Formats: sequence, C-alpha cells, structure tokens
Amino acid sequence: MNPLEGQVVIVTGGSRGFGAGIAEAFAQAGARVWITGRNADRLRETAERTGTMPFTADVADGSAWDALVAEVLAQAGRIDVLINNAGEGVQIGPVAEQADTAITQSIASNLTGAIFGCRRVAPVMQRQGRGLIVNIGSACSTHAWPGWSVYSAAKAGLLQFTRCLLTELRPHGVRVTSILPSWGQTDFTEGAHLPPRDPAVLAQCIAPADMGRLLVQLTQMPAHLVAEEVRLWPMVQPINQL
Repeated sequence: MNPLEGQVVIVTGGSRGFGAGIAEAFAQAGARVWITGRNADRLRETAERTGTMPFTADVADGSAWDALVAEVLAQAGRIDVLINNAGEGVQIGPVAEQADTAITQSIASNLTGAIFGCRRVAPVMQRQGRGLIVNIGSACSTHAWPGWSVYSAAKAGLLQFTRCLLTELRPHGVRVTSILPSWGQTDFTEGAHLPPRDPAVLAQCIAPADMGRLLVQLTQMPAHLVAEEVRLWPMVQPINQL
C-alpha cells in the first residue's frame, strides 16, 4: 500500500526544480497532488509527467489562492499538506543597483505568496484537527552573502513567519515546518542571471528528488511530533558563518 494513499497535497511552484521533484515524490507515494505555476504550458507538461493536477496561478495573487483552495476542497474535501515552494531570485546583486520593481517582486514571490497561502489553508486544517504546512526557505535566511540582501530578507521573513505560525497552529494539531536548502540542481542561478556552476559541483548539489524524499518522510512522522526547521547543505558547499 502507498504510504500517503488518500492524502491531499498542494505544491506551489511545482512545474520545475524542487517543486516538481516534491510533487512527483508525493504522487508516487499515493497522494493526490495539485501543482501551481505561472507558465501554463510548462505546468501542464509537468503534471502529465508526474501524475499531478495543474492549476495555473501566481502565488502573490490572493484571488488565485481563493480559487485554488475552492477547487481542491470541491474535488477532494480536505487539504492534508501545503508546500509553499514557489520563489525566485529575480535580481541578485547589490541593493544599490536594484530596481524597485525587482525588490517588490522578490518580496511578493518569496514571502507574501506563502503568507497568502497559509492564511487560506490554515483554517481548513484547523477544522480538520490536523495537517502539515511546509515553507521552503533558504540558507540565505540565516547566512549572509554579498548581493543577496533582498532575497535573504524575504526568506528571513518567511522563516520567522513560519516559526510564529507553528505557535498559532500547534494547539489545533497542525504542524508547520521550515526547510532551508542551499545550492540545488535547479535553474535558480539562470533565472537570477548568475554564472552557471561547474557541472561537477552541480552534480553534488541538492537534487529535486532529494527534496521530494525528505518531504515525504516529514509527512510520515508521527502526528505528535514536528520538525520546526531542517537545514540542508550540500557537502561540497563552503559554509559562511556570518
């Protein structure tokens, strides 16, 4: 029997990278999975490949969240797991060189969108008396690197939001977890217009399938236990302790 048979899961940013790996792992474990993304064609292709259900949406749009939650509840009647994975680098570089539009987009994609999702899903899980919310943050939320100030600020905000949300929801039986990954085998660097990594190094970074396995394992933890934060580093990556 599949370990997550009957579980209902939402994965934002599920069309590629970590999100696609997470969605595929949950689908293979027997869950019913909805994935979101802004690119309808890519989202549809990923859904067909992974056996998941696509829902085109921008996480920074509250009305899109309303429509997504309504659809999932209409079809499945519950939401067991919400994984706020959507995010983007937008523009990595000194803050003095960044446009206001890039700053606004980074905060919206990496912080506001996850808060919007939690606001809508938390009441559903409270009524159920159980559920798991996982917010995918970043090592940037606790470590400092030049050029990453805006992105890091958004992810640090997400980390503290997640900590506070756990204190609000645990009395209702709802678990909340932060995952803080660093270098990954995704197209994040290209999207943020950063130089590509050496292929030999990239091969030792966090794979989407690695993230998928980790999150499925977290979901299978006993309901009376919660992992508040999980930091995930590739062994090949130097760690700056600032």
